[in-house]
Amino acid sequence: MTSAEKLRIAVLGPGGVGGLLAALLAREGHAVTCLARPETAAHLDEHGVRVASDRFGELTAPVRGAQRLDEPVDVLLVTTKATQLDDALGRVPADVLGDAVVVPLLNGVEHLAELRERYPAARVVAGTIRVFASRPSPGEIRHEGQLCAVQLAPGAEPLADALAGTGIDVAVRPDEAGLLWDKLCFLAPMALLTTQAAAPLGTVREEHGEELTAVIGEVAAVARADGAEPDPDATRDFAWSLPDQMRSSMERDAEAGNPTELEAIGGAVLRAADRYGVDVPVTRRIVEELRARLG
Repeated sequence: MTSAEKLRIAVLGPGGVGGLLAALLAREGHAVTCLARPETAAHLDEHGVRVASDRFGELTAPVRGAQRLDEPVDVLLVTTKATQLDDALGRVPADVLGDAVVVPLLNGVEHLAELRERYPAARVVAGTIRVFASRPSPGEIRHEGQLCAVQLAPGAEPLADALAGTGIDVAVRPDEAGLLWDKLCFLAPMALLTTQAAAPLGTVREEHGEELTAVIGEVAAVARADGAEPDPDATRDFAWSLPDQMRSSMERDAEAGNPTELEAIGGAVLRAADRYGVDVPVTRRIVEELRARLG
């Protein structure tokens, strides 16, 4: 593949993140297949993906909807929630996927090992995305704010070029651990505190700012123990730069009574902290309170 070629891309989990990327890539002429449940796949196949974005405007892009991967692709984007990953991977047979590049854009740090074991012939490349996007209904995507930034490890450069061509902010960086922990150093504090408070980020900053700062520092300490080089001051500055009304997907899921990514986010921090002997008292208290509340 060269950067000038149009890619064959499968998107596993066309929710807020996956639907946004599918639409933007399809608009640029890439062949996009969205893998989803039968009713969602049929809707996408007939109507495409419609996006309302503060950054990219309003657009509708045609995609192919399918229940299972049934033909080779160059890239598989895994954009499910961590709670749905095991079931969703049943839509991607290893023999059909072959040696494609697999880029998971999931929350947490523990999913790469699972994907590499399941798809030994593929090239699994670490990736993260920072974006506030939701799916009010199948094929309908709402992207709030201007933030839409993807980081990829080496090995997915054609995808990086394709994403950059859509207008997304894209960076390729060599440190896999740093790439994953950079996002978690921001996401875990925001998700945990907004969910605990059942409130948007502005309320958390105003009423629980010390706790938010403490969790940022604790997660950074765990990341450092795992080989990353976090910058907790920069993370705090970023957290305080976002609009007051920002809500985390974990808080939205908790409010709706849906399964949350507490274990993939907060649980992953605690497990890594235990592994390296890092003390994280504030984070541990919040995670344990949420485990008791959310089940």
